[in-house]
Amino acid sequence: MTTAADTAAVPGSAAATRRRGAELVRTLLPTLPDLPGVYRMIGARGEVLYVGKAKSLRRRVATYARPDGLPARLRRMVALTRDMEFVTTGSEAEALLLEANLIKRYRPPFNIVLRDDKSFPYIVLDLNHEFPRIGKHRGARRKGCEYFGPFASAGAVHEALNALLRAFPLRNCSDSVFAHRSRPCLQYQIKRCSAPCVGRISREDYARLVRDVRAFLSGRSDSVKARLQREMHAAAEALEFERAAALRDRIRALAHVQARQGIHTRHLRDADVVAVARRAGRACVQVFFYRDGRNWGNRAHYPAHAGEADAGEVLGAFLAQFYEAHPPPPLVLVSHEPPERELLAAALSERAGRRVEIVRPRRGERRQLLALALDNAERALARHLGERERHGRLLEELARRFHLPRPPRRIEVYDNSHIQGRHAVGAMIVATPEGFDRRAYRTFRLDTASLAPGDDYAMLRQVLRRRFAKLLREDPERRGEGWPDLVVIDGGAGQLAAARTVLAELGVAEVALLAIAKGPERDRGEERFFLPDRPPLALDPHDPVLYLCQRLRDEAHRFAVESHRRQRRRGLVRSRLDEIPGIGPRRKRALLDHFGSARAVEEASVKDLEAVPGISHRVARAIYDFLHEGG
Repeated sequence: MTTAADTAAVPGSAAATRRRGAELVRTLLPTLPDLPGVYRMIGARGEVLYVGKAKSLRRRVATYARPDGLPARLRRMVALTRDMEFVTTGSEAEALLLEANLIKRYRPPFNIVLRDDKSFPYIVLDLNHEFPRIGKHRGARRKGCEYFGPFASAGAVHEALNALLRAFPLRNCSDSVFAHRSRPCLQYQIKRCSAPCVGRISREDYARLVRDVRAFLSGRSDSVKARLQREMHAAAEALEFERAAALRDRIRALAHVQARQGIHTRHLRDADVVAVARRAGRACVQVFFYRDGRNWGNRAHYPAHAGEADAGEVLGAFLAQFYEAHPPPPLVLVSHEPPERELLAAALSERAGRRVEIVRPRRGERRQLLALALDNAERALARHLGERERHGRLLEELARRFHLPRPPRRIEVYDNSHIQGRHAVGAMIVATPEGFDRRAYRTFRLDTASLAPGDDYAMLRQVLRRRFAKLLREDPERRGEGWPDLVVIDGGAGQLAAARTVLAELGVAEVALLAIAKGPERDRGEERFFLPDRPPLALDPHDPVLYLCQRLRDEAHRFAVESHRRQRRRGLVRSRLDEIPGIGPRRKRALLDHFGSARAVEEASVKDLEAVPGISHRVARAIYDFLHEGG
C-alpha cells in the first residue's frame, strides 16, 4: 500500500511534478522584493503559462509554494511551471495595466483571455482642411480631428454616415480626390454632398454644416433640429419653397438617425454597459456603448479559459484587457462586482487621464439598461453554445466520413492566388471547434523566380515546406496547439500528391490530408474528395459535411485572393517615383497626395512640382528631368 508521502516521492508522479514547480517557487522566494509587480510562469518549452499581478510579489508568489491548498486549475499550472519571470512596477495599478498588456500579448492558457480585441470604428471629422471631411476611422488618432463613437461595428458606422450625409451633406472624399475634381461627383447628384470641391457651396454655409454635425454628434441634436425647423418655417413664409423642402428633408434625415440609434437615455451621457452571462463552462460578455446619451450599438465577446472562474472574475479580466486597447468612458456599469473593483477603476483612470467609475447599479434607469445588456448576453451565449454544439457534431461526422482517428481540433486549409505566376501568394486559414481562428491566418509570399509560371504544384510544395519546417523548428516534440490534425488542399489528386511528398520529406506522418476538387463543370455540390491511398469519393449535395468543406475551401480562397490583391496593389504603387534619386517615402507620399497619382506627377511641370510641400526648385527640376529624360 502506497501512502501519500510515498506517492509524493515517486519520480515522475503527478505529485512529484507538482513539487518540482513548488520547489522552484520556494527557491525564488528569498530573491523577490516586497513590491508591486507582475510575474510570469513559464513552461518547459518556454511558453508563458500564466501572467499575474501582485501588490507584493513576495507574498503573492509564496502562495504557489503550497500547491495542495490551491484550486485544481492552479495546481495544474504549478505542476507545469519550470521558470518564472518578474517585473516590478511603481504601483499596484501599474501592475494591473501591465498584466492586461502581457495577457493580450502571450494569451496564456491559465488566464482568462479576451479573444476579440479588434479596434472599434469611429466617425471622424477631419478639421485640417478648409472644407472638413467626414468619414469612418479605425486605429491611431490624428491631430486636428474630432472622433465620435465608438460604434459596435463598421456596418453601424456606415449606416449612421449614410443617414448623416442626407442631413448634413459634407464631403467624404480624400483630399487628393477633392483637389482634382472639375465637376460634382455622384454623391452630389444623390444629395449626399454639397460639392465644395467645385464651389457649389460657400465656405460660410459649409462651416455651418460642420457646426451642425459637431453639435448633433455631441448630443445637442434637439437644438439643431429646433433651429432647422425655425429656418424651414421662415423659408416657407418667405415663399422660398425649394429651400423649405430641402430643410424638411434634412429634418427627416435627422429623425431617421435618431430612430436608428435605438434605446437612448436622458440621464446617462458617456458610459459603457457591460454584462456577463455564464453557462456550460462558457462566458459571454455583452458591451453596450452610450455616448452623449445615444446608443451606438453593442457587441458580444467570448473570453477564453473562463470555465472555472466566476462571473466577477470574468468581468474583471475582461475590463482590464478590453480597456487596454480602447479608451474607457467616465462610467462603466457592470452586472457583477469584479474583484478589486476600486483598484481596477484606479488603473483605468490612470490610463484615461481622468476619473473612471465602475458601478453596479441596483435600481432605476441604469439598472434597466443593465438588465437589457444581461438579457442580450444570455441570448447571445445560448446561440453561441448551440452553434458550437452543431459545429462539434459536424466535425465528428467529418471525421467519420474521411476516416480520421478523431474529430479535428485544428484544420489548416491552403490555397494559392496569382495571375500567370505574378504576385503569387500562398494562404493558410485555420478552423477550430470554435470556428475560424483569424488570428492564426497566414500568408506566404512565394519565390517564383525558379518556378514555371503558374506552377500550382510547386507553389503548394513551397508553402507547405515553409509552414511545416517552421513548426518542426519551433515545436519538434509536437506538443503545442500549432500542429494541425487535418490539412485541406484546394485541388485534386495532383495537389494531394504534392502535399504528401513534402510531408514525407519532412518526416511528418501523423497529419491527415484531404484535397477538395471542383466537379467537372465546377458546380457547387459536385466536389470530389481525395484521400491518401483511398479512391475519390463524393458527398450528397445536401450533406452538411459537404457544406462545411465548402465553407472551409471558400474561406481559404477568399483570403488568398484578398492577400493577392493587397500584394498586387503594393506592386502597382511602386512606380518610377521609387527610382528617382533623393525621393524617399515622405516626398513620394507628398507628391501622390498633391497630384493623386503617379501618372499625374509625370505630367506635371516644374512649377507644378514646386507647389508640393517639401519640394524645392532643385528637387522639382531633378524629378522633372528624371521622368522626362528616361532616368
